[in-house]
Amino acid sequence: MESSNAIQKQGTGKLVVLGIQHMFAMFGATVLVPLITGLNPAVALFAAGIGTWIFHLITGRKVPVFLGSSFAFMGAVVAVTQIYSNGAEVGTAAYTAALPYATGGIIAAGALYLVLALLVKIFGAETIRSFFPPIVTGPVIITIGLMLAPVAISGISTPVAVGATTFPLWINWVVAFATIAAIVIVSIFVKGFFRLVPILIGIVVGYGAALIAGIIDFAPIQAAKWVAVPEFFLPKFEMKAILLIAPIAIVTFVEHIGDIVANGAVVGQDFVKKPGLHRTLMGDGFATMFAGAIGGPANTTYSENTGVLAATKNYNPLTLEIAACFAILMSFIGKFSGLLKTIPGPVMGGVSVILFGMISSVGLRTLVENKVDFKKSRNMIIVGIMLVMALGGAVLPITNEATLSGYALAALIGIVLNKVLPENL
Repeated sequence: MESSNAIQKQGTGKLVVLGIQHMFAMFGATVLVPLITGLNPAVALFAAGIGTWIFHLITGRKVPVFLGSSFAFMGAVVAVTQIYSNGAEVGTAAYTAALPYATGGIIAAGALYLVLALLVKIFGAETIRSFFPPIVTGPVIITIGLMLAPVAISGISTPVAVGATTFPLWINWVVAFATIAAIVIVSIFVKGFFRLVPILIGIVVGYGAALIAGIIDFAPIQAAKWVAVPEFFLPKFEMKAILLIAPIAIVTFVEHIGDIVANGAVVGQDFVKKPGLHRTLMGDGFATMFAGAIGGPANTTYSENTGVLAATKNYNPLTLEIAACFAILMSFIGKFSGLLKTIPGPVMGGVSVILFGMISSVGLRTLVENKVDFKKSRNMIIVGIMLVMALGGAVLPITNEATLSGYALAALIGIVLNKVLPENL
């Protein structure tokens, strides 16, 4: 990089420590997505590590970002997998067997990134971005979080059984509220590094509460080997799954632009111009396609690591590449994967209540920060139609085998209405 901070010679020890810090910053969110969607956390770590290296190589090792598991795709992954497993619960054998259909859709989403990269290269970033203003992206983000709400409550309200013992539901709610309380307290009242990892701390506190309550089954740890190859699997491609998952790339495209701009602002460089937004999109797209090809969740640039850059004032991309190497190494520690599998439903349910609510809140914030005027009838109409289409379960048949999902249809309608309806209505 051209930054003096990046090109100065730094000791190996310092770089390694900084890399480990970046790994911890991304860790909680990266493993949380597969835990909620039923994908394998070890595969997610491996995909994040390799995906980060793919991104860095495509962008000429100029942009200091880490690519981790994307939250935006969680609802669609669960929905698709339940469709192809006849409504099986997350974690069951039937549900796991249907996951390849979801990862096939993830590959399609990555391919759509490449199409968007080409369009950005041809028409310019601002022209493409004009199709996805806050009035469109805000409601889509809101619905992504709200569609996931039943998954969070299911995790808390499903009875926990350890061996022959089934525990009363009130224990689940105590554990879930302990998890939620820890996240809230750390997010609002705690300062310094720990404020960067409230979700991770919430999981630790919730796990401790579950341990006291006796609702943890340690069998997965006992069965796991110390060193084990992640449980990779190949994708399956079905048009219905593709049409449910791929359109989410439209939303994450806008998020990607925001992340790259924010990262550049911290570093003091314009990465949209150099190496270019089309290259960062390509890096994200190829990383997501790789993740889907091995059974992992979609990848996305992580603002958590941008926060670490701002805190440390060290912008060397090598530190992120070191973090990627540690993520790959962690994916081969079988006991670690076994430990993650012991986290009970009430803990993940409590975490999900916060995360899914925050996803919807980000959509609301998008509307508020961009001062979308709801006194205008056009804005009320656009948002109202989008919310009903997405949350009402609307589907648009395309072929006998494929349909356009509610939120994909909502996004399409929002794009068209925003361009058609006059601004002064």
